[in-house]
Amino acid sequence: MVVFCLGFSIIMYFSGLISFCIKRKHLLLMLLSLEFIILSLYFNLYLFLMSMNFEFYFGMIFLTFSVCEGALGLSILVSLIRTHGNDYFQSFNILW
Repeated sequence: MVVFCLGFSIIMYFSGLISFCIKRKHLLLMLLSLEFIILSLYFNLYLFLMSMNFEFYFGMIFLTFSVCEGALGLSILVSLIRTHGNDYFQSFNILW
């Protein structure tokens, strides 16, 4: 059972990486792909801690940090849309 779940989490991780590489034109889709990668890493960490009979405090710390980075990414997205009007990477000049 654990081997099946571990394979599933690895497939989740690589599908998140593929979607991150393919959808690089929109910032929102990139943030969603990063959140999917973090969820797969959290699932993998949960399986590891469950199989070794460890406490889940580290999992809660990891989950807290992932929620904080998600909120930070959304705030950057909102400020970017307010200043530039959309979330395309080609619409604004980075060297400006």
